[in-house]
Amino acid sequence: MRIRAIVLAASGAVALSALAVPAAQAAPAGPAVTFSAVKVNSGKAIVVGPTTTVTVSASYTVTKPATLSASSFESGPVLYRGTTLDENAEIVLGDDPGTCTAASSTVLNCTAKIQFRPATSADDDLTNSAAGTWKIGALAAGDSGGLTWQAGFGTTHIQRKATLTTDATPEPVKKGRTITVTGKLARANWDTNKYAGYAYQYVKLQFRKAGTTTYTTLKTIKTSSTGTLKTTVTASADGYFRYSFAGTTTTSPVNSAGDFVDVQ
Repeated sequence: MRIRAIVLAASGAVALSALAVPAAQAAPAGPAVTFSAVKVNSGKAIVVGPTTTVTVSASYTVTKPATLSASSFESGPVLYRGTTLDENAEIVLGDDPGTCTAASSTVLNCTAKIQFRPATSADDDLTNSAAGTWKIGALAAGDSGGLTWQAGFGTTHIQRKATLTTDATPEPVKKGRTITVTGKLARANWDTNKYAGYAYQYVKLQFRKAGTTTYTTLKTIKTSSTGTLKTTVTASADGYFRYSFAGTTTTSPVNSAGDFVDVQ
């Protein structure tokens, strides 16, 4: 699956989606450049909801021969999965090439944007199978049609955005009585553009006493097959209850808003 066809095709530069070299013809050499310091989204996970496009920033450095014109190639960061980064890999790229500023005759400091779109009718948009760990690389496309790939810049996570609710009842309640705390953990479904319950996940029930700033974990419970949560505690003091989810490789962490209970 190619998540995003490369759009490095300005005048003369070849687009990856259109790359087709006859079997008898050798592919042209890519630009003689190397990449370093490639960073995507400041090293943070990329969290995408069910409908809204998320655009993240990236930065990188290009080192080139002094004789190679910066205008003769375009470049950008690449996210990929698999063992090899090349034109056959499963990749994510931005809609546009990076923008570079010359630090010297051989060094370019560059920035770029990468767009992440929940699935629509287009083939190249995010589907649920895209959630998880991706490797970070970079790509340069020359005006002769050659491509230069470079891998090995670490990993990042593309995650489905999670939501979490908490409802503690009754309110108010007498000290020593039972409080029932319900809630629901859901996450973005990129295939349907909706949120759906996240089943069988461990979630912490936490409590913050009124007048304090720190939540303490009371217990850990598991969501149902539909993502719902329900447990009971004994009323002891005024304060706020919330559920807290640590997240997974495919799904972002989330804390619910605190729900205040007046204990009388």
